[in-house]
Amino acid sequence: MADKAAMACEDTRPYQRSPNKMQHPPCPHLPKPEPQMSHRCLTELRDGDWEAYYFKALQYGHYLWINGHAGRAILAVTRALYTDLPADAPILKNWPLPYAALHWIVQHHDSDHFPGNPRISFQHQATRLRRQPVVRLRARAWAVWALICDARPSLPGDGKQGITEPSLMEIEQSLKDHGRPNEARIWIQALKAV
Repeated sequence: MADKAAMACEDTRPYQRSPNKMQHPPCPHLPKPEPQMSHRCLTELRDGDWEAYYFKALQYGHYLWINGHAGRAILAVTRALYTDLPADAPILKNWPLPYAALHWIVQHHDSDHFPGNPRISFQHQATRLRRQPVVRLRARAWAVWALICDARPSLPGDGKQGITEPSLMEIEQSLKDHGRPNEARIWIQALKAV
């Protein structure tokens, strides 16, 4: 699995870090990234082995985070979260659903300035996602929204959308009803992490 993922990155050009971007400390909830990575690592695996794709999305998100691209890192790690792996996928034993990683990244970003407000982004994803399995993906989007609200309470939501935001208990129940076994527990652990 990891070999397929590694092969997909062999001939890619590295993502060039902007000279004005600050490097971030490694995230303890993500696998060590390769020294050079680009988005091609994901596009080349998109129609193949989903476990390899999941692992590579986690690695690429970590690569982007370390190189000072918090917003893009969140997007890459979210791609892993939205990958529809079977509940018994072996990769999930070593790399559980990345709720803790997303919480940690938002919490450890050096300011409230992201290229796009992640709180609003996940609020919109939770209410607008259409691809299958839509109920599970919406539950996960609300779960990440809650983690972002916890990590960065100063980020504003989208008050113009006219929705009722779910409570933590409602999000937990939705993950229990529509997520993978123990997914709600993984999310709660991330929410309680310091």
